[in-house]
Amino acid sequence: MISLVVPIFNEEELIDELVPRTVKALEQIAPDFELILVDDGSVDASLDRLVKYQQHDQRIKVIQLSKNFGHQAAFTAGLENASGDYVAMMDGDLQDPPELLKQMHQKLTEEDYDIVNGTRSGRKGNKAKNWLTGVFHFLFKTIANIEDLENAGNFSMMNRKALTALLSMEERVRYLPGLRSFVGFKQGAVDYVREDRLQGEPKMTLGKLFVLAADAIFSFSKFPIRLCLVLGMVGTVVFMLAGIYVLAAKFAGFALPGWSSTVLSIYFLGSIQLIFLGVVGEYVYRIYKESQKRPLYFIKKIYQSEEEK
Repeated sequence: MISLVVPIFNEEELIDELVPRTVKALEQIAPDFELILVDDGSVDASLDRLVKYQQHDQRIKVIQLSKNFGHQAAFTAGLENASGDYVAMMDGDLQDPPELLKQMHQKLTEEDYDIVNGTRSGRKGNKAKNWLTGVFHFLFKTIANIEDLENAGNFSMMNRKALTALLSMEERVRYLPGLRSFVGFKQGAVDYVREDRLQGEPKMTLGKLFVLAADAIFSFSKFPIRLCLVLGMVGTVVFMLAGIYVLAAKFAGFALPGWSSTVLSIYFLGSIQLIFLGVVGEYVYRIYKESQKRPLYFIKKIYQSEEEK
């Protein structure tokens, strides 16, 4: 059986397109499937529309979270409640075409892959946002030393063995594409051009993308803290050279009196210290979040077939 996890947050305008189209795509793979729609604390009519579809199709399961826990937590809730032999992840904005699920399933079953990622050969929509996303994926691949993650997001399918390995990692601050790559196994890819949203406003704003990017980089790389060490060493050398210049200028009689040492010490060292404190603070914050061991999500209600209750 195939399970597909789709997080939903205020997508009432898209649901009437999303659910029928996704069900049709899954039926082309096998009649026995499970469509798990995770309502991540929507405040519009998304949940009501999802429940109506579930009442007419028992292959649909709707998980209602108690509030908005975030994109990655909603995915995790769906993955932990999936029962399929093959489990897929897809965003709920239809920028990832569900028709590609059949090709992913064929790669898993016919080519002996454990994980198949949807990799974006191109993107439609906001060019500035797409450019920033591309820069992030390039930087993340470079500094995290994960080669097979460039231009790959949540859209993917994996077998039960890979899913079990993925769910065994209990990070509270998580970036699922990075975790999916970290578990290893035999991974393949399906290329596609990512579509623009059909309707509605993007839920993943630039601010949320920045937070997700920070979570990814600080969770998988020591590069930021290593960069602080390098900059500190470089800054020390530069400051020593500048100090030598100031002393030489003072003895030579062409230095302006009074300002040199103050400006160099306060502005240079002060700004470097603030940067370092910020980077260290990011790591400390993530250590604090992990030490709390709070659940990633709480489920308010699950709408499912009578047989599964």
